[in-house]
Amino acid sequence: MEHIENDKQYAGLAVNKGIKQPPTVNPYLKKIRTVKRRHYTSNEYVEGILKGDISILSQAVTLVESNLYEHQVLAQEVIAKCLPYSGQSVRIGITGVPGAGKSTSIDVFGLHVLKQGHKLAVLAIDPSSERSKGSILGDKTRMEKLSVQNNVFIRPSPSAGSLGGVARKTRETIVLCEAAGFDTIFVETVGVGQSETAVHSMVDFFLLIQLAGTGDELQGIKRGIMEMADGIVINKADGDNIERAKLAQAQFRNALHLFPPTLSGWQPQVLTYSGYYEIGIFEVLKMIDDYIDFVKKNGYFEHKRQEQSKYWMFETINERLKEHFYRNPDIEKMLFDKEQRVLKSEESSFIAAKEVLDYYFSLLSQQK
Repeated sequence: MEHIENDKQYAGLAVNKGIKQPPTVNPYLKKIRTVKRRHYTSNEYVEGILKGDISILSQAVTLVESNLYEHQVLAQEVIAKCLPYSGQSVRIGITGVPGAGKSTSIDVFGLHVLKQGHKLAVLAIDPSSERSKGSILGDKTRMEKLSVQNNVFIRPSPSAGSLGGVARKTRETIVLCEAAGFDTIFVETVGVGQSETAVHSMVDFFLLIQLAGTGDELQGIKRGIMEMADGIVINKADGDNIERAKLAQAQFRNALHLFPPTLSGWQPQVLTYSGYYEIGIFEVLKMIDDYIDFVKKNGYFEHKRQEQSKYWMFETINERLKEHFYRNPDIEKMLFDKEQRVLKSEESSFIAAKEVLDYYFSLLSQQK
């Protein structure tokens, strides 16, 4: 490439030739010694958890959430050893539409729980993107006051597209938190979809957070989440919104009368409060305490825990069967071939599925 400044008429001009293109990576940078994280045995994990070591508890939860087979084996050993020390907490599920103020409410509720001398664990299930499969895990940022307190363990978990899988892992995390001495567990749901059903099957009290002005009385009668709720609270009942909140409260109370009686014998209550201004928090927590006392006296508390254990036994069987099916190398190869045939319309979806399953069952019979 010719440069005009190299011409003779510019002889008095001193022009430096420059330097070669420097390397992208600094050649003088010494290799940073990576400190390998210590791998604990199952007994060391259990010992640390029982002592209330938050660092070891966090690593154990990561172990539970891992999809690696060796991690899962170790995690199950830890859970089995922690199981005798679990079951002594009150588990509270919190759900509501996105923007209802779940994280803000947990921040305020949690501070009041700590003032009563309890240890609190918050397990937040965060939605994952269907496109990127990533998750923000930003619920903790909304719990500004709670996250800096002692005796608190906040753990966001990505839903990762499998609500059944994350719900099972959340239930196992509850066992670890209880063994670590946390006597109050908050489980926050994604806020949409089927996660509410999964969370309802692992908690003692299910709290539904609603907003005023989100629909008429018919919205309140819709089955599903409404009939699972043990208590309903109308958030943001402050300022100009107080009257609308009271109207919504009356509408939800009317809607609850249309549902059949609950199995526990408890009549779900509808309250108003403001998480931001901390108005009506005491009444909400009192409602939860009254419910726990009520179901413990009539025996429903223990009955529900037993039913939940049975439910999760079958859920775990379903999960393991599904995992065994898809991880079979012969099935993986056959699925790819069948998928191509279905995409080219050479074979119907139902026939392809039947042939894959028949082949899978034949493999199982050969192993006997």
